[in-house]
Amino acid sequence: MDIFNTLLNIVVPPICLSLLLFILPLYLSFKFLLSIIKSLFPENIAGKVILITGASSGIGEHLAYEYGRRGACLALVARREHRLQHVASRAMSIGSPDVIIIPADVSKVEDCKRFVDATVNHFGRLDHLVNNAGIAPICMFEETPDVNNLAPAMDVNFWGSVYSTYFAIPHLKWSQGRIIEIASAAGWLRVPRLSMYSASKTAVISFYETLRVEIGREVGITIVTPGLVESEMTRGKFLNREGHLVLDQEMRDAEMSLMPVLPVKEAAEEIVTGACQGVNYLTVPAWVRQSFYWKVFSPELLEWCNRILLMSRSGDESDTLSKKILDISGLKDLVYPDTIQSSQIVEH
Repeated sequence: MDIFNTLLNIVVPPICLSLLLFILPLYLSFKFLLSIIKSLFPENIAGKVILITGASSGIGEHLAYEYGRRGACLALVARREHRLQHVASRAMSIGSPDVIIIPADVSKVEDCKRFVDATVNHFGRLDHLVNNAGIAPICMFEETPDVNNLAPAMDVNFWGSVYSTYFAIPHLKWSQGRIIEIASAAGWLRVPRLSMYSASKTAVISFYETLRVEIGREVGITIVTPGLVESEMTRGKFLNREGHLVLDQEMRDAEMSLMPVLPVKEAAEEIVTGACQGVNYLTVPAWVRQSFYWKVFSPELLEWCNRILLMSRSGDESDTLSKKILDISGLKDLVYPDTIQSSQIVEH
């Protein structure tokens, strides 16, 4: 190793640690005061234009209701047109002055250009882009018969957000608007059977943190990292190892165990409030953020716990210690939302 890097290896760690111990209290105090100021003067979104992807169910659907309740105009995007029609009708009934629906697939770059253009052509502007569309493959990586079955995780979760953002940026710069990226706490938590989902969410977080450096003075960016929030995913809808959308609540129980699921209405309220206050990061529920510090300071311990609790020893992927604890405790009805009919969930 050259002498310069050897010297830096010796000098930099103590200097950085000393600076961190000195600067951190000042930084946290400033951040706390800034959060108070932002909470007192939130953005008024009445009459502004909000584009939401993945708006047919879950977080996206309830974000439409929350934005609509606050008087925003909406452009709702998803593949299921009949579901979008239902969401649009309800959003208008609770306060949105104008709603358009645009059936589209975010994994297709031409669809992303089309729905951004359609929004701006209809409303004449764009103020918030909410990238919410997502899909979750759940399987052990080595047990996937065809690695291409995992591609939708990156196509939808990562590229779907990137495509939409690319076409929306010029309009958001004009309106001094904001991007709200629905990522996931899986972006830092390493849970078995979620390798591609976690990878896609980590990529999303990294991309928008870098984009914030590039355009942060012109367009605000809020990165949301939900824990378990009531949605089709937390009800057991995911891509299986064959690449098919299925409803498997046994696997859901094995994967999520006793982690409580936050009602989606509460999550949507917190997300829209955070976006209007201009926060850079938001985790819902807030307590999940503590797992990030465990990841930073004791990653080996976190990995060991996940291996013990979430890995099967019998060959049956759903036969995990976490699921046994859930079944024995009898707390399933308390931590999980009510199930809904399979036909409502699995349809595309």
